[in-house]
Amino acid sequence: MGQTIAEKILSEHAGKKVVPGELIISKIDAVMVQDGTGPLAVSEFEKLNKDKLYNPERTILFIDHAAPSPRKELSNSHMVLRNFAKKYGAVLSECGEGVCHQRLIETFINPGEVLLGADSHTCTSGALGAFATGVGSTDIAVVMALGKTWLKVPSTFKIVLEGSFPKGVYAKDLILHLIGLIGADGATYKALEFTGSGARNLTMSERFTISNMAVEAGAKAGLFETDEKTFEYLKEQGREDKFKEIKADNDAVYERVININLNELKPTISCPHTVDNTKTIDEMPKVELNQVYIGTCTNGRIEDLRIAAGILKGKKVKDGVRLLVSPASRKVFLQALEEGLITIFVEAGASIVTSGCGACVGVHAGILGDGEVCLATQNRNFKGRMGNTEGFIYLSSPATAAYSAIKGYIADVREVL
Repeated sequence: MGQTIAEKILSEHAGKKVVPGELIISKIDAVMVQDGTGPLAVSEFEKLNKDKLYNPERTILFIDHAAPSPRKELSNSHMVLRNFAKKYGAVLSECGEGVCHQRLIETFINPGEVLLGADSHTCTSGALGAFATGVGSTDIAVVMALGKTWLKVPSTFKIVLEGSFPKGVYAKDLILHLIGLIGADGATYKALEFTGSGARNLTMSERFTISNMAVEAGAKAGLFETDEKTFEYLKEQGREDKFKEIKADNDAVYERVININLNELKPTISCPHTVDNTKTIDEMPKVELNQVYIGTCTNGRIEDLRIAAGILKGKKVKDGVRLLVSPASRKVFLQALEEGLITIFVEAGASIVTSGCGACVGVHAGILGDGEVCLATQNRNFKGRMGNTEGFIYLSSPATAAYSAIKGYIADVREVL
């Protein structure tokens, strides 16, 4: 019997052939925390009385969720991570370097590896053919010390993509469609494996968007097989030597198979207050906006910014609407500067926000007022997600977000494409 991508990677790391539902001890290649989850993880590590990290070069601490710090308490948390990195030789990604998940795919994670992160969207790296998943801070502390942990092998949903995106439809619309189809808990502790000609035609940026949001359907991981696009991406990052072929066996067994024809998709919106509360743009009433937010680990890559800038060029943001743009990393920020995208955003009336998670997680730099409505390219729209339980968050692609910022309400980007 053949194996899925998840089963193959975990078999290699467990030193034996594994099956879904089995509890295993797996070697872990890399581990990460961020400034929200990191202080607890390092505190628990120190309780273990270990004098060194198992693999300091691949223990990465990110200061991104409250960066720059808006409060002294968060500044003190940052100090904890800086001091820990200095003491134990861990890697520190400082304020402004970018969102952890973007930095992981740019610099740290490779095909066939197992990554554990104290952050639910660690699954982003699954687009590189890595088994990447989020766990709790105390679990991370043990992995920091031992380089291994227990995992339950997930069964896999095979998501077969065929066709190509029509005008105005993007990877974000696809993943919102899928989550709306199966529900926010429809794939709890499953691996989502994306395949088919439609998956192979996706760019790496599109794959990252999809893997990033696998957890919004409850999934443990969101995986793509590796191919020439994976290789080229790794080559651009200077680590083509880390490429390896990762794909499922032809006779792999799946718990469920879901077929999606990309040609039939429409721009899709996630409405408050759950990600699976989706509607196509044709089904949406006129929703007026106070804020539009383009960026995050879901849609803050250079390709996303190019799409948004192409729509905003020569236009102005509607009076009464705040447009925030946050490149996902310093690398993306610099590239956007070189390409003139930042100039386009500023001339349109946008505010450029430090590369980080601030508005998305409701810590700073974009918190909503009572009753205010935001259209965001982020991955979650739960009550209070942007810092106010009285706010309303809708989710969309960068294209829909950019056009809606011009119109002042959630609008159909196909009108201008």
